[in-house]
Parts: sequence; structure tokens; C-alpha cells
Amino acid sequence: MKRICTLCCGFLMMLAFTSHAEAISNKAIHWGFSKSKHHQPADAGKELNHLLNRYDAIYLGDTKEKAVYLTFDNGYENGYTQQILDVLKKQNVKATFFVTGHFVKDQPELVKRMAEEGHIVGNHSFHHPDLTTKSSDMIKEELDSVTEEVFKITGKQDNLYLRPPRGIFSERVLNETNKLGYQTVFWSAAFVDWKINKQKGWKYAYDHIIKQVHPGAIYLLHTVSKDNAEALDRAITKLKKEGYRFKSIDDLMFEKHMILKTL
Repeated sequence: MKRICTLCCGFLMMLAFTSHAEAISNKAIHWGFSKSKHHQPADAGKELNHLLNRYDAIYLGDTKEKAVYLTFDNGYENGYTQQILDVLKKQNVKATFFVTGHFVKDQPELVKRMAEEGHIVGNHSFHHPDLTTKSSDMIKEELDSVTEEVFKITGKQDNLYLRPPRGIFSERVLNETNKLGYQTVFWSAAFVDWKINKQKGWKYAYDHIIKQVHPGAIYLLHTVSKDNAEALDRAITKLKKEGYRFKSIDDLMFEKHMILKTL
């Protein structure tokens, strides 16, 4: 009888686990939001906001504070990252660089410089796949392999910010990456800047950066863009004149943690 009860309990636990797993959808979601207008915060919508909150993912800072956050995606090097780092150093602005395995392997000196100059080296996966098509073990390998390579170069292993490749994710991906200790960071300001054969001049990038600014904005910019590299210094200067402060994602997470502690 005892053995039968044990088997029954095990079976019920298996059913509960299966039911929970099935409840976590792997339907692919392509990140999107209503862009900022007249400096009002961008908005991903009630349903998506609820999902992100459940897994502690972010795309905005404090929308009551005139602070902005610069993040860059580094899939590969196109000759402009050094120029961008020079501008950030000149302006005393800290950013987050989400790197792929290819970038880390190909540009260890740039990764080292990012860390030495106080920037965050985030995770953009090793091979830049659609994570919704990968198993739990494969997701872990994609992310941990970047973390390990960055550690070899910088000696830092606490940069656990993640940007899902291609902006594609699902509830299952959020759940899996959250369990692995990664903080998912989306964005609330972006434009088409990654097409290297269709650059439109620095003014194009500058206008989009200024047009989309809002309190708490997390910018997504690509370092492959010549336009971005040439517009960045002017854009930072302009935003500072408008009263915006540049903060890092670390600042944002620290402030968020302190708010939660007071609740």
C-alpha cells in the first residue's frame, strides 16, 4: 500500500509538472512597442508589460526621471566601435554592449576596453539564434559560452544582462533565461540603423535619437552603423542640454532593487 501511494504521489507530481510546462507558452514574440511621441514614454501594452514583469524583464527606466540608457548590439565589428567608445569616454557616459560569441572571439581588445572603461558587457548569445527554437540545454550553452569568453578577457563574470537575438522571445525563453540568472533587457527607442549598405548620414541617426527621447528611455543602437558613430557625440550633447542624464543599466537595476526593498 505504501509503495502504491508513493507511485501515485510521483504520478501526480509528474502531471503537475507537465501541466506547468504546458502553461508556459513558447509562441514566438517579436519585440515591439508604441514609439514615444512628444517625449511620452514608449509602451509595450498591458499584456506584454504583465509578461515582462512576471520574469523581471525590462525595457524602460523610471519614466518620471529625465534619465536615459545607451545600449549597443555588437553582432560583428564594422570599424566603428572604437569611435563610439571614444565618444563615450569624451562624454563620460557609460553604456551596455550586448556582444555575440563572434564579436568576443574576433575583437577581444575592444571587449577588454569596454570593461576597463566602465561599460557593461552584456550577452547577445553566441550564434545569434532565435532562442524559441532551442532547447533548455541549448539556450544555456548559447548564453553561458559568451559569459565564459567574456570572463576570460575581462575577469568579470557578473555581467548577466541579456538581449534576446533578433528581438525574438517567448514566455518559455523568459522563464529559462531567468532561471539561469540572466536579466533580459529590451529597449524603448530604436530605428533602422543596422543596414550597413543603406546608411543615410549622421543627421538621420541624430534626428531619430532626439525624436524618440523620453524619460527612462533605453536606446538600442548598433555599432555597425557609420551614421550612429558620427551622430553620437552631437546627440549626447543635445540630450544633456535638454536636461537628460545618462545612466547605466546597473544604475537602473540598483534603483529598482532599492524601491522593491522599501515596499
